[in-house]
Amino acid sequence: MTYEFEGKTEKDAIEKAMQELGLERDSFDIEILEAQRGGLFKKGYVKICLHTDDHQAEETLRDKRSVKRVWQETVQEEIPADEEFESKMIEFLNFVLSRIDPGTRVHVEKRERRKVVFSIDTKDSAIIIGKKGKNLDALQLLANLHAAKLRKGEPKVVLDCENYRIHHEESLARLAYSVADKVRSTKQSILLEPMNPYDRRLVHSVIGESDDIETNSEGEGLYKQIRVSCRIQR
Repeated sequence: MTYEFEGKTEKDAIEKAMQELGLERDSFDIEILEAQRGGLFKKGYVKICLHTDDHQAEETLRDKRSVKRVWQETVQEEIPADEEFESKMIEFLNFVLSRIDPGTRVHVEKRERRKVVFSIDTKDSAIIIGKKGKNLDALQLLANLHAAKLRKGEPKVVLDCENYRIHHEESLARLAYSVADKVRSTKQSILLEPMNPYDRRLVHSVIGESDDIETNSEGEGLYKQIRVSCRIQR
């Protein structure tokens, strides 16, 4: 497998490749396709071709592209800050989180038309996030209940800590592809563990790319299960 990457220097291009594909430096070879020295009035530029037999690289890249596509489908235009609302939310979250870690601080990561993302800075991220993100989800639910008291309707509050959300979504994409492949080979449906609405939407979207595999939600309440099965040909 070959991939092309660009950077200001050869080192910069290699680091981008390692991060994007999840590879160690000794697992691939590179070929410099194009190079331009930097000067007083122009920037340096290097284009490399990466060669690897590591099939995990293709899966990693596929996962990230799937997550990025789902984000692009849901992203909203960034909006101006509602300083009063954000200030009160930060005050509330700092108060709650100080009971867990006194050094915790919260800041606005980004704003969109229907949601505001708050990022949590803490030394005890494992405790804040919790097993499978359950503590972070619980804190997010609490934050949205408080947000509803401050302002009815939108925006929705999203909490993140050390980019847990993107890592979690990449993991879900890998799970979705793996389960789809298993269903495809065994012809037997698989019922996944209960998920919240956002996680279910991502799994539905990733597997929805397949022509021969389909997904359906089962159960009641907020946390439902997804059944992955072979699509019935009509």
